[in-house]
Amino acid sequence: MTAIVGDKIMQNWAEKDLEYIWHPCSQMKDYETLAPIVIEKGEGVYLFDENGKRYVDVISSWWCNLLGHCNPHISDAVKAQIDNLEHVIFANFTHKQAIMLCERLTNILPKGLCKFNFTDNGSSAIEAAMKISFQYHAQTGNPQKIKFMALTDAYHGETIGALSVGDCDLYTKLYKPILMDIIKVQAPDCFRCPYGKCRENCECECFEQAEKMFEKYGDETCAMLVEPLLQGSAGMKVYPPLYLKKLRKLCDKFNVHLLADEIATGFGRTGKMFAFDWAEVSPDIMCLSKGLTGGYMPCAIVATTPKIYDAFYDEYSTGKAFMHSHTYSGNPMACSAANAVLDLLEDGEILKKANENAVYFNQKIREKFLSHKNVGEVRSIGLINAIELVKNKDTKEPFESKLRIGYQIYKKALDKGVILRPLGNVIYFNPPLIIERKDMDFVIDVAYESMCEILS
Repeated sequence: MTAIVGDKIMQNWAEKDLEYIWHPCSQMKDYETLAPIVIEKGEGVYLFDENGKRYVDVISSWWCNLLGHCNPHISDAVKAQIDNLEHVIFANFTHKQAIMLCERLTNILPKGLCKFNFTDNGSSAIEAAMKISFQYHAQTGNPQKIKFMALTDAYHGETIGALSVGDCDLYTKLYKPILMDIIKVQAPDCFRCPYGKCRENCECECFEQAEKMFEKYGDETCAMLVEPLLQGSAGMKVYPPLYLKKLRKLCDKFNVHLLADEIATGFGRTGKMFAFDWAEVSPDIMCLSKGLTGGYMPCAIVATTPKIYDAFYDEYSTGKAFMHSHTYSGNPMACSAANAVLDLLEDGEILKKANENAVYFNQKIREKFLSHKNVGEVRSIGLINAIELVKNKDTKEPFESKLRIGYQIYKKALDKGVILRPLGNVIYFNPPLIIERKDMDFVIDVAYESMCEILS
């Protein structure tokens, strides 16, 4: 476990890790052939391991690292806050960082979202939002509204409620006996569209699936959950803004809350501040996390409307209060990081440059990948680009999951200094907004070389 080099005692940190740590979303047996990589430091889009090897973090460390690792402005904000106030109970107490954050969010969120409930992670935000919707209807004369709707192929987190409204078998299949009964609406599938349309010019003919489910179950549904424009864990599946416009009208018709999961899509990821901005409509409830703090601190927020908030506002004896809490709700250090993120985003220059680079990035990816015999589609939104690998390009037949094509490519890319972490047979890039073109060129070349080594 240890060795002496000169006068220094060196430890095998990877071995020590495996002695104690059970890593998330991992089959630990895989670590027998791919040991955990011990990261020493981060800088911008780069991570450096204990041996000094550099990796380009083109997946933003699970999509949360918005503005680069160890961003000086965010780091300074957190350092200043930790010497002033590290934490305080958020019931009957508050602090300036949280107040400023909420005021600033009111100015950039879709219209009408101006009441904020803090949690500490994305899954918890989804759970809180579902409870808010359910309790709202119970307290406003609609006790029959006890069901939730969600799209197929959705991912909303991994606590029981959040997992229930998800639909990715990798996460949900085993737990189905203990999950809630959710009404599933067939999601748009623009790559394998059953209507023979394409996302660039369709009328969302697939929306008829939602209309059918609302006609059947709308009266008993309290909320419809949706990942706006981008179903992330399903393979970065992109669908048109028109779908959200139609969904807004349908939810209004049936008095169903439109619940937006912007945990992965918020704060510029799709090219606008929030994915719902593309549709120019507002949800009733929106969940935020990941990029909210730039990847620095766990924090999540449920944003909602005064109409929903007012349904909970009454004398304590009526029992209408939202009795839901998290120890780290509104943590001052997390709020300071979030305010620092907004400092950097508010003049629009970072997002403007990111959108300019996004055009370059997507064009280069298409030029490099589309002609390959196993590339079925390249799809993009903002700086996010996904490459779907298929066994047969003409029939769009997928590779069998047991082949783990994406995982094999991931390992090759790691050797070359790029972190890909594919979603099944989908290679994707979801970099920090500050990525430069030279790094785009590098990760494209490495991803293509790695793919060709596996799919020659």
